[in-house]
Amino acid sequence: MQSADVCTTQKAAEILGISVTSVQQLVEAGVIEAWKTKGGHRRIPLAAVHAYRGAPAPDAGGQSRQAANAVPAILVIEDNPMQRQLYDKQINSWGLQASLRFCENGYQALIEITRHKPDILLADIVMEGIDGYEVIRTIMRDPQLAEMHIAMLSSLTPDDLAERGGIPSGVVFFSKPVNYDELRGYLRACCASHARRVAPGA
Repeated sequence: MQSADVCTTQKAAEILGISVTSVQQLVEAGVIEAWKTKGGHRRIPLAAVHAYRGAPAPDAGGQSRQAANAVPAILVIEDNPMQRQLYDKQINSWGLQASLRFCENGYQALIEITRHKPDILLADIVMEGIDGYEVIRTIMRDPQLAEMHIAMLSSLTPDDLAERGGIPSGVVFFSKPVNYDELRGYLRACCASHARRVAPGA
């Protein structure tokens, strides 16, 4: 295979818009094809990266979109860069068989949701422009997104939440500062639910 046809985990992460750790987890789970060089460096066929992304690619190496869908996609909307780094570190340390993406605001999130339809959404509420409430309401109006697991993460008080219409039905609320043990349990449950839904014969 020509060197132009393969890439590193870093490059794959840039193409997919996810962390290097997430790419490594997808490789270890067999979702994205890869191998190691004699020096111990991972090499990934670009066709396999584009197959996971869902973009057309010739000779996609047998990596079907159905296989990619076996791994749930988590999307986090958070406008605070330090908080995004903390979420990235925490979530990737839990060994979830899931991909992880981040958006800085509601505009980015709506575009990302349209393109990739994540399985799990963690949304900050108070953001400039389109806030978390608007993103969630948009999702809940779309029947094609009805199976998405949605959680709000915010430091808003119960009174503030009530003024904004309360917590939508079916949405889970985590108060900031987030209890990461609770968030880990929630994400594990969401991943298990997704695995049951995509299992053969389900």
